[in-house]
Amino acid sequence: MKDEILEKLKNTQGYISGQQLCNDFGVSRTAVWKAINRLKNEGYEIDSVTNKGYRLKSCPELFSSDEIKKHLKTKYLAKEVVFYDKTGSTNNDAAAYMRERNASGILVAASSQTEGKGRRGRAWESEKDSSVSFSLGLRPELEVSKISMLTLVMALAVQQAVEKVTDLHTQIKWPNDIVINGKKICGILTEMNMEMEYVTSVVIGVGINTGQKTFPDELKEKATSLYLEMNKGNMQSEDTKRQMPSRSLLTAECVNCFEKLYKKVKDAGDLTPIKKEYEEKLVNSGRKVTVLDPAGEYTGTAKGITDLGELTVIREDGREESVYAGEVSVRGVYGYT
Repeated sequence: MKDEILEKLKNTQGYISGQQLCNDFGVSRTAVWKAINRLKNEGYEIDSVTNKGYRLKSCPELFSSDEIKKHLKTKYLAKEVVFYDKTGSTNNDAAAYMRERNASGILVAASSQTEGKGRRGRAWESEKDSSVSFSLGLRPELEVSKISMLTLVMALAVQQAVEKVTDLHTQIKWPNDIVINGKKICGILTEMNMEMEYVTSVVIGVGINTGQKTFPDELKEKATSLYLEMNKGNMQSEDTKRQMPSRSLLTAECVNCFEKLYKKVKDAGDLTPIKKEYEEKLVNSGRKVTVLDPAGEYTGTAKGITDLGELTVIREDGREESVYAGEVSVRGVYGYT
């Protein structure tokens, strides 16, 4: 009966009286009360108001391997899905899984990470119930010099997936950060393993800020979350806040989008088939940038990317550079002015 009452609450706008539930299911008020309490214990948020009845406010989010699989539409990727409520690093987990089982296309997801990794050895915070962390393990048939393209492919995939499930306007900061209103919501880290000069495996890790409501002072000008952006300017009560999309759905959509883009790039051998799509979302395009090159910092204007994913920058003296690595700061992004 609990499931039937839940279905009734889901299909009722506003409140439904306890007496109505008794009549509908032929049970006592005590039986209804017990069923409601069991639902509350399972994470369903239900309002109980005297003389009005019951109203379903929100449902618990199910973030699991089974839920992710329900939303996957891939032909060959993520046929194996491993999920952890908490782990050290999904990148490490995916790499270990591939070594031990000689697997490819493995998807490892987690509700939180304790040892998440960012670029240049930086830590990536993955809060429980407030983020999406997943890693995709591949055995790509690409030259070593072209592996870095996969980071851009995943960036475009995540950008497309976030827009699809939230309707938020998202952009990409070269090469692989996803930004909204000049703040970062997602980081991507690609790691590869080699034997001699042969790439044996590649793991692409993704971390998305989903439900964070606040950030530390040192990050609030640089980072944001889907929750904050979806409810920007909404000063009303929690009842009017936009609901967060399912993290299982978001994870699956990222992989769905990646597979389509990856096939195009793999068949072409470079980024040509998706270059226009990527550049349309590139926050760097046409903006002043500062390139922290090992040979010396310089400024210029970003123009787009090459077929291999390098950032094209026109220096102030007119020289054209193809940036393949290093930090690139963009005016107006992450608080840089």
